[in-house]
Amino acid sequence: MALAKITQITGRGVSVPGNDIDTDRIIPARYLKCVTFDGLGEGLFADVRRNPDGSEKPHPLNEARFKGATILLSGANFGCGSSREHAPQAIQKYGFRAVVAENFAEIFFGNSITLGLPCLSAERANIARLSAAVEADPSLEITVDVAKQEIRFGGQAIKATLRESARDALVNGRWDAIGELIEGLPVAAATAARLPYMAV
Repeated sequence: MALAKITQITGRGVSVPGNDIDTDRIIPARYLKCVTFDGLGEGLFADVRRNPDGSEKPHPLNEARFKGATILLSGANFGCGSSREHAPQAIQKYGFRAVVAENFAEIFFGNSITLGLPCLSAERANIARLSAAVEADPSLEITVDVAKQEIRFGGQAIKATLRESARDALVNGRWDAIGELIEGLPVAAATAARLPYMAV
């Protein structure tokens, strides 16, 4: 089965402001003991969202008006720190389908694209404008257009950028290298069957 072509994502947004939000803040180290990535969404921003007794701290993801948001907005150098794949996994398992930030840490960006989680960069002033619109109206519909590299909301459009290799992989359904390998197994087996030195 071919991978999904991710050309655009439409949904509601939530802003988690700040620069240098690292992978330990995104998903604390104690959650890395999991055997599978299932359920990682529960730990997303756990230490800044909850007190040790489990009660909630003030945080955008704890506000009812932002429940169900699928587009995460943030600042510069998002996803820096350790290279844990659990960070983009937690973001995706929580329900986010795209991240818009000023820029991204390299390994976080690569891990996200491999999951089919678009990470688009936009200028600080434009993210501030989008965040203000979301704050004013949390039900605002946002379209992250991966193919056109722009973000549309409330009759406005802002430019966004995405490395061309990543954009091409997403819009053409080639974002998961392992998935591509598995999909190609029948062709590989047919080729191997034609090679005399592969005969048993």
